[in-house]
Amino acid sequence: MKLKVFLASGSLALALAASPGARAAGTLNVALHQDPGNWDPIATFLVSWGAVGGQIFDGLIIRTPDMKLVPGLATKWEFLDKNSKLRFTLRPGVKFHDGEPFDAEAVKFTFDRLLGEEGRKGPQQSNYNSIEKVVVVNPMTVDFVLKSPDPVLLTKLAGYGAMIVPPKYIKEKGSQFFGMNPVGTGPFKFTEYKPKISLSLERNPSYWGGAPKLDQVVYRFITEPATQAAELQAGRIDVANQIPLAMIETLKKDSKLSVVSMDGPVALALRYNTQRGIMKDRNVRKALTLAVDRDAIIKSIMLGNAKPIASFQGSLSFGNDPALKPLPFNPAQAKALLQKAGVKPGTAIQLDFRGPDSNFREVAQAVAGYLQAVGITVSLKPYETNVLLNDIIPNGKTGEMWQNQWGGWTFDYDNTAYAMYYTKQRWNPFDDDAKLNALLHTQRNTWDQNARKQTLQEIARYVADQALEMPLYSMNTIYGLNKRAKNLALPADGRFRFVDATVD
Repeated sequence: MKLKVFLASGSLALALAASPGARAAGTLNVALHQDPGNWDPIATFLVSWGAVGGQIFDGLIIRTPDMKLVPGLATKWEFLDKNSKLRFTLRPGVKFHDGEPFDAEAVKFTFDRLLGEEGRKGPQQSNYNSIEKVVVVNPMTVDFVLKSPDPVLLTKLAGYGAMIVPPKYIKEKGSQFFGMNPVGTGPFKFTEYKPKISLSLERNPSYWGGAPKLDQVVYRFITEPATQAAELQAGRIDVANQIPLAMIETLKKDSKLSVVSMDGPVALALRYNTQRGIMKDRNVRKALTLAVDRDAIIKSIMLGNAKPIASFQGSLSFGNDPALKPLPFNPAQAKALLQKAGVKPGTAIQLDFRGPDSNFREVAQAVAGYLQAVGITVSLKPYETNVLLNDIIPNGKTGEMWQNQWGGWTFDYDNTAYAMYYTKQRWNPFDDDAKLNALLHTQRNTWDQNARKQTLQEIARYVADQALEMPLYSMNTIYGLNKRAKNLALPADGRFRFVDATVD
């Protein structure tokens, strides 16, 4: 199969040729809930890094807020040699913020670094392991030689670890310095970083896509959603990336503020420890799902800012099957299944969750209440988030159920399903299912997207049939905004690019 060539043309080319002398328009103040602690593209997978990374860095490809893949530092790309090679034609005349020229050697350096010893230290390398090597064809052309198909590769090249970095700067300053003082080709240049306090950027007047209209973007790291909301109300920030759900209506009543709630990529589920006690029985797992009124949880706890799901993905995910419906709330059927399985009333199970997540604590308490109503006693066990994610789950030390939350930044079910269900993956400490492995392998090793979608939907149906988890909901992405900020092009996944933004 021959894949298409993508070109920068038409209206896009006109947009990229926007005047670099566009009027500057002040400072945009943005609150983020977390400081990644390192601005090197290969060092993190956090959403808060993505909220900044696209301002400082560019990829060969850019994904727009409406989910389209468009040319970035590459003007076109095409697959060659039976899709075993991916050729990029690079954008001429681009410079890094320190004046270093962008060229094919910079692309090769970026991916040699990502796929080598330096990349092995961080979490991004595994996303790009289908790339065997990058070969310089000429100063403005590179070939990616592929070890295997990766149908999500183009999307991955538009984010995180694939952001192009400056070879000379990193060789001279070192990776540690670079992580604290990043240099890219993006629309904004790094000026100051105060760990756990703020990060400041200034406009790049020479940006290849046209200079931003803002003078500065200042990020403030504010962990508490209530504090973000208070700072928004006080006029000290223009964009809040987390606000308490209970404050949404209050913020909406403020004439200077607005709240945007949109479908997002983050899904939540309660995964089942299929090797522990009563959870070994598929019918018991199904019964627990039937026992919980997830629609009521969405309405009463999430205040409508979430959507029901039948698999561990939201509606924006490639591979989502609208025909697959969540199990209904049916406590009578749940009781019957538990009785048939010989589960005695009062049987105790443990639910592990992220302790700092006060909102999910309410969800967990609601789940415990619903399960109590069908005869299951639930003990809630909070963990520090890093302990749960890095020790308890990967080492198979969970209770019968545990909170699982996944962002899926590629908006592709592969990104979730392979990590969750393939044998011996980090997030799958319990299951070894040959059929599931085969399905996951099949969809990952073809470029045929229609065939992939069918296989991914089959995976979702199979996981639902095996009752490997209790799907809860996909969360809306919610922003609190000061109305003085305009043209923000808000993304569903939190990866901002404020090229056209202005402030009054």
